[in-house]
Amino acid sequence: MDTTQPGDGMSQRRAVETRAVAWLAARRHLIDPAEATTDRVLFARKALIETAFLVGLRARLAPEPLEPDYAALLTQIEKITARPSYRELIARDEAALLLYAGTYAALRLCGREDPEFRHVITQAAAGGYAAVFERIPYRQLDLLHTLELCGVPHTLPAMDDVLPFTLLCNSPNVAKLTDRDIYAITHTIFYATDFGLREPRWPRNFDPGTAVELLEALLVLTLGQENADLVGELLCCLLCLGVRDSQEARRAWEFLTAAQEANGRVNGPPGVVHPELADGDDAYAHWATGYHTTVVAALAALLDRSPTVVRRARPSAPKPHLTVEEPLRRAVVWLADTTRRHTPVTHLPAAAAVAHAAEALGEPELARPLLLDFSERLADVDAEVWQGHGMEVVGEFAFGLRTHKITCPSLDTFLTSAAAAVELLDTVPPQAARNVQRLVDLGLISPDCAAAQANEEAATPHSRPKPAAAGLPHAWKNYHLGHIAALVRDWARAGLARHRITRDALAFLLSQQNPHGAFGHPACDDPATRERTMLSWTQSTITALAAVHTTCSPVPTAGQPCP
Repeated sequence: MDTTQPGDGMSQRRAVETRAVAWLAARRHLIDPAEATTDRVLFARKALIETAFLVGLRARLAPEPLEPDYAALLTQIEKITARPSYRELIARDEAALLLYAGTYAALRLCGREDPEFRHVITQAAAGGYAAVFERIPYRQLDLLHTLELCGVPHTLPAMDDVLPFTLLCNSPNVAKLTDRDIYAITHTIFYATDFGLREPRWPRNFDPGTAVELLEALLVLTLGQENADLVGELLCCLLCLGVRDSQEARRAWEFLTAAQEANGRVNGPPGVVHPELADGDDAYAHWATGYHTTVVAALAALLDRSPTVVRRARPSAPKPHLTVEEPLRRAVVWLADTTRRHTPVTHLPAAAAVAHAAEALGEPELARPLLLDFSERLADVDAEVWQGHGMEVVGEFAFGLRTHKITCPSLDTFLTSAAAAVELLDTVPPQAARNVQRLVDLGLISPDCAAAQANEEAATPHSRPKPAAAGLPHAWKNYHLGHIAALVRDWARAGLARHRITRDALAFLLSQQNPHGAFGHPACDDPATRERTMLSWTQSTITALAAVHTTCSPVPTAGQPCP
């Protein structure tokens, strides 16, 4: 529960803005390209336009006069842009029009019209190249938005006509999005909504609730990665869409507030500045690695307090019905048939997974041939075989045998011995609680005994945190299907099967199923290696699918979403 009072939150966020702008103002000489060394000029121009845009938005989004630090930044921007050596570069480098037009737009928003500056921008925009060379969709939106703020006429398509081609409007899978992709999504929202001042004409099949769901899923990932830059931009996007009542937005604010240094700086992610650019200059590196994230934090606080930015209730996204029954069944059949050809001692986890998934499907007979075969071949193995696999695997295998009334003498002996050893303990450590519960479920330890041994810490109720998902994009990029399957399993078991992250990770897994039922594409030619790899991936994936199926079934009526 959020116990922060609204007034307290507003004052904290205003303090984030005040400190951030003060830090930027104290270092405003660093945004002057004329003061930068040759290799830092382009970086300075980028910092100039982004700082200028923050000042322009401040003048536009809040009615009162600029605070002193904003005013100091505006004075610096005016000084830089007044030089012919700056503004006349537009005519000499039309491809970089946006680097200059943005500063003019900021001046115009602050009431500092500059006819000569406007003239050279208008010339470049009409020159048959600067406004028409090929741009990816969100960069085209950037151009259209900037020209609109500049008041410069053009014959380009309307912004609403470009939106259907953006990544945002084409249902991206969050598991596959790179940082660059996320920036494309955030900037699309900035420009399309005019930073919360305009309601776009979204494409016909676009659902705002789905967009909010996407942003919140990306916040989960970027918060887990502690990437303050992307967290700040995603938070700004929720605000541009009018959303204030978001749990992930509250977490983002808490993170940004904690990440801000005492002097107002907010550190950016690794890789923002190439080491050679800093060239051992610690003061420059300190500014260069933090200025953009500090701008973003200030912008988020500005959007939050603006009386003109749209405010609306958080829209809900449609909740599609999840069904994994058929792919799960095909995977169980393949894994059961393939595992029978291998040694039970090494492939016991696969047999346990088959038994578990078949039970989740309500079709335990799918596992029966494999369980009969393995129970016979494991009848006389030493206790070390069972001990080596751990109680999670052994317990699941034992459950499968009991379902079919199959006996395995060596397993029965091992479980009886394990139960006797547990009964001698005074307390059970938290990490062993699940194993003890398996023995209880198998009827080998009484529930009263297990309860008496329960560790106090384990018995204390805690809210269950969300399992870590920050590594999902890296797992997708490197084709770590086992990692992705583990995330889907953990999120489903935590009651989050219908979360956008789980659904998108699940969609990717399902897209990797082969016609014969196995999961994954090893991209190698050796048959033994291929089968071994697909066995591992399929074993992990059916456990994940079983968790989803258990959470989302049975469905009372056709088409009703899972609980």
